[in-house]
Amino acid sequence: MGYGGNTSCVEILLPSGDMLIFDAGTGIRDVAIGPAKKIRLFFSHFHWDHIQALPYFAPLYQPERAVHFYSSPYSAPLRESLTGQMKAPYFPIDFNNLRSRHEFTELGPQGFCEANVTVRPFRLHHPQGACGYRIEAEGAVIVYATDHELGNAEIDAGVVDAAQGADLLIFDAQYTPPEMERCRGRGHSTWQDAVEVAKRARVRQLVLFHLDPDRDDEAVDRIVNAAREQFPNTAGAREGWTITF
Repeated sequence: MGYGGNTSCVEILLPSGDMLIFDAGTGIRDVAIGPAKKIRLFFSHFHWDHIQALPYFAPLYQPERAVHFYSSPYSAPLRESLTGQMKAPYFPIDFNNLRSRHEFTELGPQGFCEANVTVRPFRLHHPQGACGYRIEAEGAVIVYATDHELGNAEIDAGVVDAAQGADLLIFDAQYTPPEMERCRGRGHSTWQDAVEVAKRARVRQLVLFHLDPDRDDEAVDRIVNAAREQFPNTAGAREGWTITF
């Protein structure tokens, strides 16, 4: 099983049977929905690599499904961004003709709360805006923080605060420190940045995410091993990988 590279999709299946999905990169095509009671799809932002596989997400074409879409105030308008990518001449099926039922919610700072699940957005430092999410469910805390570049003190402090004490931190690690010299301003971090945030937030486990898709598995192994020397409980995101709490 290879590293996930830049597939930009994370799924969380709750004991209730509800499914939370974060972003709709190419990885969403492999999400096994099964009999999920509700599908809640949260977007960090709407750059192409985070939405490009949404038109191929099978539940959108199933009349028995209800898909709830969420975004934050830190990026572009939700409904317009999703429907726009499926207008002619980009796709043959208009979003408004999909057979599933849809709801759109642009979250405020308080986020989404239902039963024992809370999903709170927080701002990330990325061109045109983006957000991360702190997910609290059934006593576990997962933080999803892709597409963030360290360097804005106020936003960085908010990221560390949102990640504080998390069981799992999924964090942007697209670059190596030497690469950052020529890639600054693109809105991504290094594995070293990810380690620093994990340490400051005192998280239990770090997963390096949004890995450069041009890097082969051996190169990613070297990055993961370097990160483990500073933060032992580190892994690289892999396609189809499952973590159980």
